[in-house]
Amino acid sequence: MKSDPDLQLIKRCQEAPAEGLEGAFRELYDQYKDRVYNVCYRITGNSADALDAAQETFGILFRKIGGFRFESKFSSWVYRIAVNASIDLKRRVSSRWVASLDAIREGEAREFESNRIDLSEEDGEGPMRQAGKRELENEVQHAILRLSPKMRAITVLRYIEDLSYEQIAEALQISIGTVKSRLARAHQALDRELTPVLDKHYLA
Repeated sequence: MKSDPDLQLIKRCQEAPAEGLEGAFRELYDQYKDRVYNVCYRITGNSADALDAAQETFGILFRKIGGFRFESKFSSWVYRIAVNASIDLKRRVSSRWVASLDAIREGEAREFESNRIDLSEEDGEGPMRQAGKRELENEVQHAILRLSPKMRAITVLRYIEDLSYEQIAEALQISIGTVKSRLARAHQALDRELTPVLDKHYLA
């Protein structure tokens, strides 16, 4: 069994009687709800789909936690389920994808402000500078949403959740080489999307 910071909490969930699992699982839910929602939101692109994917993620955790054997870190398993639930949901509702981009442009992303991409600087800024920064931040998020689901997931885990290559490989059950390859392709796609935006922003 691998050393895992969640070991004791997971064991309490696994050992709890049926009527007591809700209490143990509630603690687990409180610990992971923000991370799960954030991953689901970044991949699906809107709050309604993110909530559905997050609910599906915790439903799977609740049903299968008794069989978890710590062959990977529990957090890696959670990320894997959240990513798969989000990608599967997007496949089922692909017709809503364009509408989700419009919703984000209208400010829906404000629902998860604490996990926005941080482009801030230490110096104080006036309203015009702040508005320009917010516009740039939104363009970065839109560019991420235009990536393929697999590249989007790996970009979210790397740059939003700040996972290492090794952690991403474990979470997605792929090789480190595949992680690097997908990230490289994501970088190229983001460069194409964002270079004109960055030129406009910094040369304005």
